[in-house]
Amino acid sequence: MKTSSENYFVKGLRDGVPVFLGYLAVSFAVGIAATGAGFGILQSGVMSLLNFTSTGEFSALELYKQSAPLYELAILEFIVNMRYILMSCAMSQKLSPRIGTLPRLLVAHGVTDEIFGLSVLQKGELRPAYTYGLIVAGEIGWTGGTMIGAATGRVMPAMIAACLGLAIYGMFLAVIVPGARDSRPVLCVVLCAALMCTAFKVIPFLSAVSEGFRIIIVTVVISAAAAVLVPHVEDDFPEEARED
Repeated sequence: MKTSSENYFVKGLRDGVPVFLGYLAVSFAVGIAATGAGFGILQSGVMSLLNFTSTGEFSALELYKQSAPLYELAILEFIVNMRYILMSCAMSQKLSPRIGTLPRLLVAHGVTDEIFGLSVLQKGELRPAYTYGLIVAGEIGWTGGTMIGAATGRVMPAMIAACLGLAIYGMFLAVIVPGARDSRPVLCVVLCAALMCTAFKVIPFLSAVSEGFRIIIVTVVISAAAAVLVPHVEDDFPEEARED
């Protein structure tokens, strides 16, 4: 019996509940920062709906407060979010060749670290409807949290907002730990990535590299090494694969 797109979407919504909760908490800080930059509640919500990236939004707000030109903001956003290009390429390999351009673009719009992690850990082919469910859950939490944060930004203590930002790390651990526990290659990739990130923090000449490029370098080096040393061969896509 085939599983319908609706069922995949519902499964994505269900699996996206932790993402929703994590984003709802973390985006409080984004809303507070947006208020500090002079944004209103609706403006803050639209920004998070369209941008959907914590690092990108925080960095953009900082430049906005400094009255930086738009081209500088555009270059910064491209560099900071460049890793999502790599994630989108990796996710596209899990989609059936029969999936069209529009579904791929919709999936790419919602790629974040957590949604990418949940999507690529799906066994077999990735159904776009599943990722749509994750994206909807994440967007609601991220946009809603930003607007709530913007509404309460003038009264919430800065210390509380900073503490809410720690939730993103616990959420990301919840995504990668199950995969690392069940697969030794995945565990090795996680540990090697952690060691390489640490090197960028403590080695003087490496610490000068920007945060965005650090993530790109670590991603390319570790994923390329893993692809060469422990290649993973997917089963052929089933005949019933279709556009979702």
